[in-house]
Amino acid sequence: MGNMGKISKEIKIAYDAVCESLQSSGINDKDLVDLLDLSKAAFLDYKDTVFGLLLTGYVKQLKEQFYNRIRDAYLDDPIYWEALKVEAQNKIVDSYFLYLEKNRSFEDQFYLPKREVFLKHGITQMFQDLIDDKLDIGCLSMPPGTSKTTAEKFFNSAVIGWFPYDYNLFYSHSGDITDMYYRSVYQILTDTQEYAWHDIFPNLKVTSTNAKTGALNVGKYKAFPSLQTASVGSENAGKVRASKFLFVDDMIGKLEEALNKNILDKLWGAYSVDARQRKTKSRDGGFCKEVHIATRWSVHDPIGRLERAYEGNDRVRFIRVPDIDPETGESNFLYEVGGFTVQDFNDQALLMDEVSYNCLYKQEPVEREGLLYPVDSLRRYLEKPNREPDAILGICDTKGKGTDYLFLPCCYQYGEDYYLDDCVYNNEADYELQYNKMIDLIMKNNMQQCEFESNRDGDRVAYEVSNRLKEKGARCNITTKYTIQNKETKIIVNADWVKKHILFKDKSLYSPRDDYGMMMSALTSHTVTGKNKTDDVPDGLASFALYVTNGQPIVAKIIQSPIW
Repeated sequence: MGNMGKISKEIKIAYDAVCESLQSSGINDKDLVDLLDLSKAAFLDYKDTVFGLLLTGYVKQLKEQFYNRIRDAYLDDPIYWEALKVEAQNKIVDSYFLYLEKNRSFEDQFYLPKREVFLKHGITQMFQDLIDDKLDIGCLSMPPGTSKTTAEKFFNSAVIGWFPYDYNLFYSHSGDITDMYYRSVYQILTDTQEYAWHDIFPNLKVTSTNAKTGALNVGKYKAFPSLQTASVGSENAGKVRASKFLFVDDMIGKLEEALNKNILDKLWGAYSVDARQRKTKSRDGGFCKEVHIATRWSVHDPIGRLERAYEGNDRVRFIRVPDIDPETGESNFLYEVGGFTVQDFNDQALLMDEVSYNCLYKQEPVEREGLLYPVDSLRRYLEKPNREPDAILGICDTKGKGTDYLFLPCCYQYGEDYYLDDCVYNNEADYELQYNKMIDLIMKNNMQQCEFESNRDGDRVAYEVSNRLKEKGARCNITTKYTIQNKETKIIVNADWVKKHILFKDKSLYSPRDDYGMMMSALTSHTVTGKNKTDDVPDGLASFALYVTNGQPIVAKIIQSPIW
């Protein structure tokens, strides 16, 4: 059982006797109930949380051996329930979330169908670390409809029960949101048909409410109620305080606000000068903690500014969960009930511009006023001209280390227009996969010329691709060129040519998750005023502009086997 904390000699004797019985008689409910009784004594009489949790965890572990899934134990076993309840009463977030919905059917529950996802992404752990004083601020960003605010409500209801002498403030962009939040938390605390809050906190109840101001109090009267709500622009001076938690939820209410830097500055002021100044010390002497729940619209939104202010601070945690796992290509939100598939997200992406989708669903904020390639600045096509192209050309920006992407566009030339009809765009580190993708693209499109950036990796890749194409009997003039121009300058000065001469597929012709879709996302989110995850696409298109405007054919240099 490991460390047994500060337990008394009497509890140690009783514990040893139960363990001896379990070993001799096998696992039985009587001994497990005795273990739970000992855990309660450890918590209540000796304030020994370490040993108490070891005992409840041991009971759950033994019970789970009889079930295929935690879900079955959770739904069917009263001893398992009791272990959860004991932990819920002693500030274990996961157990609290589970026990709170013991009266609800699985299909109606919020947490259990989502539990695996919440644990995987560290969402439940973030809340736990806030309670355990390992964090001061926790920030969570997820796509719309994935229940981030509901998780916040559940956590808030737990905080109210665990710390009944403290008060909490919920702060958001509108009165409608604060009213909905207040009513939801009130229901958790009072609806005994749906929630087991009163079972967890039998000595507490709501003693006063004010629906007009969105406030409620639990337990004895105190200077400020257990939950208060306030919206941006409301008169809060002297009216609201937060001693335990300040909850900040989506201060940006709509797209127009996210597009306006002045409004973003005002919202930051509303948080930093208004909401944050309502924080006081808690009853136990600790300073009020913060939870931020928001869509990442902009690098200038509150979470973006907090990231810069607290960079490197391990007591502030930022969790961003995008729609689709970039490594596996699978949905991050395959909840057992009400989940989202990759197709669900792809369908949503079809109706939105790439930049808005990146913000809302991928949690990748960008600055629209600094976008080099706004969506509506690009030329699009549904079909290529009904004639033979003048040339089929490509240019390759090979993958380096880290987050670099391999980018190889295939452009069909018709006069002064270049139809970007196909591409390879991925960050796989597997060289063989890279070679195969490039060779397939070149052969499928009968590409006639392709220039590779000349560097250590570019020379190697060009040599391999050229040789393998010859082995397959394919013809493509592979050349290399060394680039010394400043990358950022090159990207900016060639952007106008790209907008005027390169045509991109209509959005209906590609999927957000294929190489073409990811290429478009990277291009239309590239900003000249903020940080970019990668600049390989705009850099590659700038190189293509230089390639075709410098005259053809480019003087090729002889490719020798690179030195490894």
